[in-house]
Amino acid sequence: MRPPTTVPVAAASPAPALPWTARLRRRRGRLRADDRGMITPWTVVGTLMVILLAGLVLDAGMAMADQVRLYDRAQAAARAGAREIDLATYRNTGVVQLDPDAAVGAAQRFLARSGTTGTATATTAAVTVTVTGVRRTQLLYLIGVTTIPLDATAAATAATGVTNAT
Repeated sequence: MRPPTTVPVAAASPAPALPWTARLRRRRGRLRADDRGMITPWTVVGTLMVILLAGLVLDAGMAMADQVRLYDRAQAAARAGAREIDLATYRNTGVVQLDPDAAVGAAQRFLARSGTTGTATATTAAVTVTVTGVRRTQLLYLIGVTTIPLDATAAATAATGVTNAT
């Protein structure tokens, strides 16, 4: 029997080594051509941005509405205090001035009846009321903003009759 014949095969020559810059360019070209799944990060980031923007608009709008309500209450409390005229001074001199203690008391009573937290100060010329409040957020709590502090200040003076009428 004859031994099997073998045909000599030439050894495969190794591919010439490319410089590292050429390999990097080739790899970068392949990565640039493969864009599967690229929409996912953009969708996630875009959705989060829309939710945050909606939260900012919603919570800021509600905080502004609460701010207006607080200012209205501060004005009303200041007007309530400005009605407390020092009658003895008015009767003796005709000068309209406030009784500071009575003005502060009237403003504080108004705030208590309206369920508002605040402070009142008065001089013989004016009553100043500062009210404070907190707005709990609806969507901004998702990024850690749970409340928005609010405050409003209003002042009122005592006046009688019609002044500067034309």
